Amino acid sequence: MHDIKAIRDNPAAFDAGMARRNNDTRAADLLALYEKVAAETQAMNDLQQQRNAASKQIGAAMGRGEKEEAERLKQEVASLKDQVQAAEENQKKLSAELDDILMTLPNIPVAEVPDGEDEDDNVEVRTFGNPKKIVGAKEHFDLGEGLKSSLGPQMDFEVAAKLSGSRFVVLKKDLARLERALANFMLDLHTGEFGYEEMAPPVMVRPDAMYGTGQLPKFEEDAFKTTNDYFLTPTAEVTLTNLVRESILSEEELPKRLTAWTQCFRSEAGSAGRDTTGMIRMHQFSKVELVSITTPEASGEEHERMTACAEEVLKRLDLAYRTVVLCTGDIGFGAIKTYDIEVWLPGQERFREISSCSNCGDFQARRMKARFRKEGEKHPQFVHTLNGSGLAVGRTMVAVLENYQQEDGSIAIPDVLQPYMGGKTVIGGEG
Repeated sequence: MHDIKAIRDNPAAFDAGMARRNNDTRAADLLALYEKVAAETQAMNDLQQQRNAASKQIGAAMGRGEKEEAERLKQEVASLKDQVQAAEENQKKLSAELDDILMTLPNIPVAEVPDGEDEDDNVEVRTFGNPKKIVGAKEHFDLGEGLKSSLGPQMDFEVAAKLSGSRFVVLKKDLARLERALANFMLDLHTGEFGYEEMAPPVMVRPDAMYGTGQLPKFEEDAFKTTNDYFLTPTAEVTLTNLVRESILSEEELPKRLTAWTQCFRSEAGSAGRDTTGMIRMHQFSKVELVSITTPEASGEEHERMTACAEEVLKRLDLAYRTVVLCTGDIGFGAIKTYDIEVWLPGQERFREISSCSNCGDFQARRMKARFRKEGEKHPQFVHTLNGSGLAVGRTMVAVLENYQQEDGSIAIPDVLQPYMGGKTVIGGEG
């Protein structure tokens, strides 16, 4: 959420930032509404002071025996009460109108984010490994359906459709264990080597939590909502970031680095017709999330560190990837800068996103009222929040299946995952 006072202090910077976002909201319109709010607030305060003064005069008039004057003052107080109430209602209406606009405005990218229209204008910053070229490579869903269990294919979209509809899957036997193995490997890496603290948060939250991280109001159609007004979390970013809402931390407590493996739920309302086959775009999927809470001075460096932590998962799995910085036309709603990590999929013969790591600056912190206080300073500042996938577990499974497929349809298990698979080296075949 934007600070209206910061917009007032530097309207040209705000206008330039919105223009880079292809958003036509301008500072002058917001400030005009802000001035109306301020004027109504002042009018309300003035009327309240008049009412208080008149109330005090009633007692004095009664003491002097001036009953008519006292009655007149009572009528004046009653009239002023109605005027105060009307002014207060108008002030709340105007203030809500301003907040509603500010809530829907995207964050402003930092200067080094490249300008562009869409994903074609993203800029590659580094690569790892050599993309595998496999003659006759199969896609993950063909490989998964070719692996058998006592209850049919190990990757079963047909039975999932009977249970829940499209964009769901039932994983069985070794693939079910592979999902767990991947998540445990990621968690062990992030907690054991990178200093993230593991959490086990709920996956149902109140609307305030969704507002806090920017999913509401803009992306409500992409979320699943229960009949009693809870939301199923689209990412553990929501719960992990909101752990510091409405709090004031000390600078010594920062950075806070948190991680969680959770189920995530997305309606994919805006993706009709995209990735309808397989596990790339599901209504329910699991993800290991990374969240950092830090100071404004440290958030840029923390962003690089978080991205490197996510990349290390792919390095340990020996999966080729590339990292791109998103342009202004592709960057997420709440981010000031985002790196996407894209893993190579031989079955599709292309790179596909497997993680987004974003620095949100103080955008989410303002919504959540999450602050910190420097030692010796009286007034607290807003923290900076960052989030990233470390990684999306289902998409990592897709990458493992396609990159480690063998001619007979079996899947070699990457070395780092074998301890999590009970020493198993191959899924299918003779493994």
